[in-house]
Amino acid sequence: MSGERRHPKQGEAVHAGIPEHGRVPLYFAVRSRLLDLIQTLGEGSALPSERDLADLFDVSRLAVRQAVGELVLEGRLTRRQGVGTFVAPPKLVRRMALSNLGFEPTRALVTLEHLPAANPLAAELGVRVGAMIVHLERVVSAHGDRIGLESTYLAAERFPGLADRFDPTGSLHDHLREVFDVTVADAEERVETILATPREAQLIGVSQALPMLLLNRLTRDADGRPIDRARSLFRGDRFSIIATLRE
Repeated sequence: MSGERRHPKQGEAVHAGIPEHGRVPLYFAVRSRLLDLIQTLGEGSALPSERDLADLFDVSRLAVRQAVGELVLEGRLTRRQGVGTFVAPPKLVRRMALSNLGFEPTRALVTLEHLPAANPLAAELGVRVGAMIVHLERVVSAHGDRIGLESTYLAAERFPGLADRFDPTGSLHDHLREVFDVTVADAEERVETILATPREAQLIGVSQALPMLLLNRLTRDADGRPIDRARSLFRGDRFSIIATLRE
């Protein structure tokens, strides 16, 4: 099997994962076969045991274990302790457009507090250093699973009574529009991959080894005034990002 070539499917890179010398690592060949098997089995189906897969592909269990581990990390497969490995559901899609998550989230409050603003946060929110800001931290869930952690910062002077009046399980931007007549007109967002801190991993319920998508967003109203600064951490195995580019 070590010399096997897999023809790319539509949308795949022609030489995806294949070194310049053309020799495909054994685990990668197993991974390719597993992807075909996952497609056949369908979401929620149990994956055969490592022993059965090794027999099926005529390779070592070590090669199977490495390929399965990589697909678990990518979110194609999911492990259930003491039960087995299963085909994971499709990744959630987040469209980078005015905080539209692309799915209906639920949120649970972790922290709601007032803090003095320090730079660069004070500059981003357009307030003086030391001015009070509202810090809202919530765990984000979808389909019953915790998938992220949001930290949002707003100028307390611009939104008086926010901490007392806002339902943290609801949409913050809906509340700002309905109560303060403030509407998001545009947002600037930066995306990068990081590892969660021990606290963040515990709140989201993931391993610290799991890659996370970090989104730093600054929203503004129609006059260009900053509304909020948000730091959102999402599970890398459950999300993909769609961005529309225009010239």
